[in-house]
Amino acid sequence: MAFFDKSNDATKTSKNDVKIDKKLTANDTKTATLENNFKNISTNKRKRSKLKRPLHQYRYTLINDYGKKESGTFDAESEEDIRNYFAAQKYQVLQVKRRSSLDSDVGFLKIRPGDLSFALTQLSTYIKSGIPLAEAVRILAKQTKKTSLKKSYNELVYQLLKGESLSDAMDMQEKVFPKMLINMVRTAEMTGDLPTVLDDMADYYASMDQTRKQMRSAMTYPIVVLILAFGVLVFMLTYLVPQFSALFEENGAEMPFLTQMILNISDFVRAQWFILLLIVAAIVGIFVYCYKTIQGFRKSVQVFLMHVPVIGNIIIYNEVANFTKTFSSLLNHGVFITDSMEILSQLTDNEVYKELIYNTLENLGRGESISSAYKGHWAFPVIAYEMIVTGESTGQLGIMMEKVANHFQMLHKNLVDQMKSLIEPILICFLALIVGVILVSIIQPMFSIYSQVK
Repeated sequence: MAFFDKSNDATKTSKNDVKIDKKLTANDTKTATLENNFKNISTNKRKRSKLKRPLHQYRYTLINDYGKKESGTFDAESEEDIRNYFAAQKYQVLQVKRRSSLDSDVGFLKIRPGDLSFALTQLSTYIKSGIPLAEAVRILAKQTKKTSLKKSYNELVYQLLKGESLSDAMDMQEKVFPKMLINMVRTAEMTGDLPTVLDDMADYYASMDQTRKQMRSAMTYPIVVLILAFGVLVFMLTYLVPQFSALFEENGAEMPFLTQMILNISDFVRAQWFILLLIVAAIVGIFVYCYKTIQGFRKSVQVFLMHVPVIGNIIIYNEVANFTKTFSSLLNHGVFITDSMEILSQLTDNEVYKELIYNTLENLGRGESISSAYKGHWAFPVIAYEMIVTGESTGQLGIMMEKVANHFQMLHKNLVDQMKSLIEPILICFLALIVGVILVSIIQPMFSIYSQVK
């Protein structure tokens, strides 16, 4: 593996320093082969601490230091360990028992970036104040109100008290803590500068959380408006239109084409609503299943969305900003290049950028530069590529990638703000068009009835 040298030799990557599986090929299955080989490499490189005995799952009930009954789950070597652990915190342990195979946690635990940023800031502050690491994490466990986080923090304390390092304790909960954070903490433990790295990671996850909130905010309004428009359409077709249909038949009104079409649609929806609902649910279910399980389908959808005007730029800017910001943090803290690529591949769900990362590994295996994998690629803006080239040539790759990240974060934010301001009138016009068409179809026969009465 190769380090990015902190003495400004970032572009001098030696073939002997980067160990890539020699079985990589350039045929049609290159990406899949690279991915499989890469997973094998990361598995062989993992340096997780080995416990003498395996962990078992327990469920406990106790009285905490506030005098309130509390229950939860805990992974430990034995029941005695759990009792001793909570007894050391002055808790009154009422019951500890092994969990059955049917007693499983609901949902998938993953600490949110906002919670992680807050926890890392607190942890850094406690350590700077001279509080021991295990006690600092114990304070986090006592402060949090979320059951899943409390369980995770308590298990960290348990492993720390048994002599494990913080990075190894986190690695034992790899589904909870991000791979990037685990590697950063491991690097900090080697350099002895844990508080600084925790502060940097807190800023990083705060920025990621802000970006996600921007995307969520941009998508909330159009989704609400579309749901409202759909609800109005269903109401008018199933309740309003049928009432006027009876009125038109009683008075022998002449039915224009538009009115007859709306009446036919209304009759069809009322008669086949259950089948329509099943069809829509099936289409959505099949789409979600294919997107999650079929890599080729997922990539096709992502490529299509990335070529849609405005939406495509939002996706590209967000992916490039996250990629360069994360890579910058890894480089600046001296993380191995192959470890960095593993982390980057796990951070993104976009198959296009995963393929770029695997291509980067292949190029590094041939002794080529990092930037060669991104040259001329449609999903990687030219300005980002040129700044990476400049960073490699000047030995300031980490700094240049940080500037790329800041630039594309600003572009992403501006584009999201523009989309939010433009989508509101567009959706209002769309809603008005739907309602207007139905109202016109109802009003037209009214003139026929009025002429007959007159």
